[in-house]
Amino acid sequence: MDSSVVIKQSGIEFGTSGARGLVSNFTHEVCFAFTLAFLSTQTGVKRIAIAIDNRPSSPAMAQACISAAKSVDVEVDYFGVVPTPALAYAAQAACLPAIMVTGSHIPFDRNGLKFYTKTGEITKQDEVAIISSSTHFDQIDLLPLPISDMRAFNLYLKRYLDVFPANLLYSKRIGIYQHSSAGRNLYPDLFKALGAEVICLGFSDEFVPIDTEAVADSDREQARKWTEEYNLDAIFSTDGDGDRPLLADEKGEYFTGDILGLLASKSLGVEALAVPVSCITSIEKSGYFKKVIRTKIGSPYVIEEFDNLKQHFNSVAGFEANGGFLLASSIIIDNIKLLQLPTRDAVLPVLAVLNLAGNLALSGLVESLPHRFTFSDRLKAIEKSKSKSVIDRAIYEVDRLVVDLGLSHLKLESKNSTDGLRLSFTNGDVVHLRPSGNAPELRCYTESDSLKRARELSSITLNSVKTLINAIH
Repeated sequence: MDSSVVIKQSGIEFGTSGARGLVSNFTHEVCFAFTLAFLSTQTGVKRIAIAIDNRPSSPAMAQACISAAKSVDVEVDYFGVVPTPALAYAAQAACLPAIMVTGSHIPFDRNGLKFYTKTGEITKQDEVAIISSSTHFDQIDLLPLPISDMRAFNLYLKRYLDVFPANLLYSKRIGIYQHSSAGRNLYPDLFKALGAEVICLGFSDEFVPIDTEAVADSDREQARKWTEEYNLDAIFSTDGDGDRPLLADEKGEYFTGDILGLLASKSLGVEALAVPVSCITSIEKSGYFKKVIRTKIGSPYVIEEFDNLKQHFNSVAGFEANGGFLLASSIIIDNIKLLQLPTRDAVLPVLAVLNLAGNLALSGLVESLPHRFTFSDRLKAIEKSKSKSVIDRAIYEVDRLVVDLGLSHLKLESKNSTDGLRLSFTNGDVVHLRPSGNAPELRCYTESDSLKRARELSSITLNSVKTLINAIH
């Protein structure tokens, strides 16, 4: 079999964060092919690190990946279920490539593979090289999963316990919404070691597809109930693979990911940022940063800007609207160096914001920022071609599209097609439509001067899009 043919015939594609697709398409042959193709693009590899999330399909996929590596005499460090940034950090420390078996936040009938070279996340060019690699293999001999190595788990804990004070969270009651997160067994240990009284919440034996960009109303209501019931100062959670954070304040109100990233960057003394075009405009309006570069959506695009920024600034980072925080340069916290980790991380931004708040309530941090509010939602089961047919109308009839989106009461100021379609209006409202890179969904990001207005914009737009798609198709 030829790996490039197997991958092509699988129908699995790279999205904004790794190769994603239906579990039924991630056969042993496909996982085998992806692993061999990836290894063929790396020079002199003798060992690789592999870990998984808690999806029911992940162990079998890891089994195929491990078997593929060993079939070409590459040894494997198998770290079991750990957050993606824990795997990335352990691999970075050992100068190893890595594969994370995870579908992140997408539903459990889907899964994916994230790849890391010795220097970090793969680039878009690396993705092309993997897909194009013509690596031949015949018989597949599946090996049993090894016993999980705890080094990545322990190293990730040590990363933060070494730089943040042991009394950082003293007298704080922190709820950990565990659900099925890959870090659900790690986070309680971390927060307790930093002095918090930890209340574990919502453990689930079934996979829960938490999307930090589109938090369900039921999850928002649950957070409010938990904070009241347990008198919590904060609630911490993540998506499925632990690279996107959720932080709720003492009222049970979740921070949006870009506000969390903004505050974390301020806390860490970051000088320059790379952020996707979908992030809130408060980043620039705050005046906290010397340089802000806007990119296409997806961590590879954010990472692409780091080398340029690091030529001019000492402390560089990036984050996404989903809250994933990427530390591009090593920084000093309390006279101790925190090594760079240029991949999405859920722990650093949360600890940085808790450190910024000190003994004050978390809700007060937002009051210091320009009063802008974002909201995001999505339409599920919308094929990319259908989403694209709506967005492409902006090329030749943007004014008519604005009317059809139910936004005729607003005056268009500008449009931006960096990634999807971003419409900015003269009153400061923003509507951004974009097909998901990971699943058949159409995402809608909105921004306004109140959360209520941002939610209304999203509802109006997505309901109008449904009507448009039904009319076209």
